[in-house]
Amino acid sequence: MSLATIPAHLPFLDHLAQRWIEAAGGDAQAIGEGVIVLPGRRAARALTEAFLRHMDGSPMLLPRIIPISALDEAELGLASDLGGAEGIDLPPPVASIMRLAVLTRLVLQAEGAFGTRPTLDQAWPLAKALADLMDEAEWADVDLAARLPDAVQDDFAQHWQTILQFLDIVTRAWPEWLRAQGLMNPVARQVALLRAQAKLWYEQAEKGDKTRLWAAGFTNVMPATAEALRAVMACSGGLVVVPGLDTGMAEETFAHLPDSHPQAGLSHLLAALDAVRADVHVWDGEGGYPARTQALCRALLPASALEDWARSDPVVLPHVTRLDPADQQEEAVAIAMLMRDVIEQPHKRAALITPDRGLAARVVTELSRWGVLADDSGGASLIGTPGGVLLRLVAQLVDNRFSPVSLLSVLKHPLVACGLSTGVCRASARLLERVVLRGPAPPPGFAALRAAVERALDEHTRNEKKIEQVEAGAEADRPFGPEPLLVFMDRVAECFAPVLAWPQADSAAEDMPDHLQDVTETYRAPVPELLETLIRTVERLVRTDTEEPAERLWRGEEGNLLASRLTDLMMASDILPPQPPAVLDGLLSAVLAEERVASRRGGDPAALHPRVLIWGLFEARLQTADTVILGGLAEGVWPPVAEAGPWMSRPMRQRVGLPSPEQGVGQAAHDFFACATAADNVVLSCPKRREGAPVVPARWLSRLDAFLAGRGLSVPAHPVMEWLHEVDRPGGAARPVAPPRPTPPVALRPRRLSVTEIETWMRDPYAIYARHVLRLQPLPELEEPADASDYGMIVHEALERWFSTHGTTWPANAEAGLQKMFQDVLAAQTLRPALRAWWEPRLMRIASWVVQAEEAWRETAGTPRSIKTELRGQVDMPDAPHGPFRLVGRADRIDFDAENRVIVRDYKTGTLPTARDVQFGWSPQLPLEAAMILRGGFKELPKIDTEKTAEIGGLVYWRLTGGAEPGAEVAISAGKDISLTDLAEQTWVRLRERVVAYDNQAQPYLSHPHPGQEPRFADYARLARVPEWNTARVDDEV
Repeated sequence: MSLATIPAHLPFLDHLAQRWIEAAGGDAQAIGEGVIVLPGRRAARALTEAFLRHMDGSPMLLPRIIPISALDEAELGLASDLGGAEGIDLPPPVASIMRLAVLTRLVLQAEGAFGTRPTLDQAWPLAKALADLMDEAEWADVDLAARLPDAVQDDFAQHWQTILQFLDIVTRAWPEWLRAQGLMNPVARQVALLRAQAKLWYEQAEKGDKTRLWAAGFTNVMPATAEALRAVMACSGGLVVVPGLDTGMAEETFAHLPDSHPQAGLSHLLAALDAVRADVHVWDGEGGYPARTQALCRALLPASALEDWARSDPVVLPHVTRLDPADQQEEAVAIAMLMRDVIEQPHKRAALITPDRGLAARVVTELSRWGVLADDSGGASLIGTPGGVLLRLVAQLVDNRFSPVSLLSVLKHPLVACGLSTGVCRASARLLERVVLRGPAPPPGFAALRAAVERALDEHTRNEKKIEQVEAGAEADRPFGPEPLLVFMDRVAECFAPVLAWPQADSAAEDMPDHLQDVTETYRAPVPELLETLIRTVERLVRTDTEEPAERLWRGEEGNLLASRLTDLMMASDILPPQPPAVLDGLLSAVLAEERVASRRGGDPAALHPRVLIWGLFEARLQTADTVILGGLAEGVWPPVAEAGPWMSRPMRQRVGLPSPEQGVGQAAHDFFACATAADNVVLSCPKRREGAPVVPARWLSRLDAFLAGRGLSVPAHPVMEWLHEVDRPGGAARPVAPPRPTPPVALRPRRLSVTEIETWMRDPYAIYARHVLRLQPLPELEEPADASDYGMIVHEALERWFSTHGTTWPANAEAGLQKMFQDVLAAQTLRPALRAWWEPRLMRIASWVVQAEEAWRETAGTPRSIKTELRGQVDMPDAPHGPFRLVGRADRIDFDAENRVIVRDYKTGTLPTARDVQFGWSPQLPLEAAMILRGGFKELPKIDTEKTAEIGGLVYWRLTGGAEPGAEVAISAGKDISLTDLAEQTWVRLRERVVAYDNQAQPYLSHPHPGQEPRFADYARLARVPEWNTARVDDEV
């Protein structure tokens, strides 16, 4: 028979080219005569290169090399080299996007099949799965419409019955639509072309045409392809060459292989060609299989043949090594380093073969570290290109109603300029971030965002903390000259004008009938109109002061393909029902994710390294290199998950006659086997963790490990893992970094601190250095959730309002009044409903406790002479060595009781300091406030009271949690034989000593110098690199 195989350990295409040349007897004209049919375009290009290698680059005529996957009337030539038959008249194929749009419309109408009506972004992937199912059926020569009644048995679940009813409707409605449009399913058309080509080849065989016709590289074929291959074998010059047929496997084993075995596809192929292995001539296989091929064949035997493992034959696996990196990133670094090592050797080629496009992208990035520009032949997903990402971000922004994170994601996108230069736009976006978007999120909607900008600009002229936050990053942005914020907001509004025209896209939450309702769900429009509006918005965003949108968004291969696909989608989606804007993000993801584009953003294509190759599984078929790295060998990646799909279960597929999902695993297994045997050196790589989760190694690795372990062997580790750790490991013995000891000039040291900052100065001087010398301010989070600080603010504000009104005149209905005050303050906050419901009863309990505590105090101490709340004060220390030092503070409450003693109170909703910390100066807030009172630091206190007061009568904390114990009063004692006034004076003396010490430039600002007294919240711990030196602390006492 006209059947041959090239053993798996030999480079398939090189040997195919060599055999073709030998069959031509070296005659240049004969070499160029004939046709070679291959499975795909990549293999066709690679075979051309193989011919050139065999001819040492000499010019010659090549045979026609045709990929069967690109079949059309002209390509395989129904009037071709092999004859002059007339062409056939087939309707044109339906465009992929149009087909999916029509099927999506059918899915959207099938509410009963899913329980609830799917949205467009949910229906499109279902339509894609439905199209794939129809393609499978047409390749397998299965008439779905005729076979569907056999798919469901009576004992199947009702939802399968419902789905099959829908499929029955689709399989009848879809052909009718195609006929009405004069179109044809792409696969059905290709099947028809293959059968027409097979008929032509049979006719040529009958005529005795001796033109050479080879079909090579097919491993697992459907009926139409098998028919074409049988026609090739019938020709006088016909030959079918299959890759890597295992001729040594027992016949009984080969005849009953599971679909997931590497040889299962070839077994099905031979059966379809009415051939057995004895009919296949083995090219260049006289010497038998090399040791590596034999070992892999035995390791991958099916379970029914595992008795072969008991044979005591020696097993050798030469030039095969293993990578066991910790995660995907370490895997990428190791592979890049390994490939860089290979190309150190002249003329050697290194190839990474993996279905994991994420791993491929990481390796491309890591190779650039070594000055190697590589290209992932699998391309990049169109949705992941800059233009595709920006489209989705704008769609998400509208859906999220201009939330801070979504808005900054758009404004900081590399393509966005809003009509400015990119530098000015980015600086303006950062200014907007610092002024408005950091901290609690403004209410939803663009109008609310604009109002928040106006409020923030007004506030930051008065709020010292806000001024610090705004100025924190101003220095870096100053060279770009950010626009004034209101001007920038007008510019942003102009860019977003198309989407802001959508009803409710610009509204605030309180305008909605239901605050949980998505704003975009109430408005629907034709999908082409939504897309056109989205595109116009994106075009406005990408315009710069010198470039138009077309120059930035639609240029290059990526931009051209993106524009083409969006145009196709707008035309096809006209048949869909009106949709809310919320579906745009999911729709774009579903449509554009399937498109692959060759990315050239990394540099000049001519600069790509010719000996560094990155292939997907399909691109790698029939190809090899000197060193091959098989990456991502993990279950679910390589091999893929064998899924039946959403439309049919496995039993249903079997009853209909569709191929089993395991056939895909079998093809992946053949790819693994072919790649692992043909190269000179093979590296098998599987990370221990993937996306944070433990990895199950590919079944072939587990089989190989078990096979070798039975003989006391294992696959050796590649030394690249040691190289990897050495490259980033510093020379010499590791030494912990020393704690920082900055000693800035005294002139740069702060001359003004708040009372609360004095505690920070005691516990973490480095934080004072970072904040006041380096002027580094910790930024609030984006969309900062309400937390303990907001709870404390509500408590402080309510008590400040109450006691400023009812300080010396206590009302009879105090509890109800204070509770109403808490409710008013709570109502003014923008909080999640669940959080509001959680806090309200706690605040009511606090109000009750405060009233009880206050009334009990007044009953024993009498009516206070004065109660002042939220008092601001300051005291200067004029005799400091390098000029006056000012202490500022704000007291929650200062009382003068009936005996004119001062009681200083502080409200805490969190942890209280211990009495020991207060006495020894670690928590000096209340004593320092008392010292400020004694020095007349609070100007709002009545002058007569301040002059007559000579004693501090109390330093009191109120711990207000609202929990099981709503509140507690903790009075601080000064200690044995010492008054609170003395404690205040001692604390003042300690402060002066500290000021004097830090007025000496030799005094460093240490980080966490006192073990056990670290601050509860350390904003600058990472800046001070505390985790690096904490285990080797140098305890410098101050």
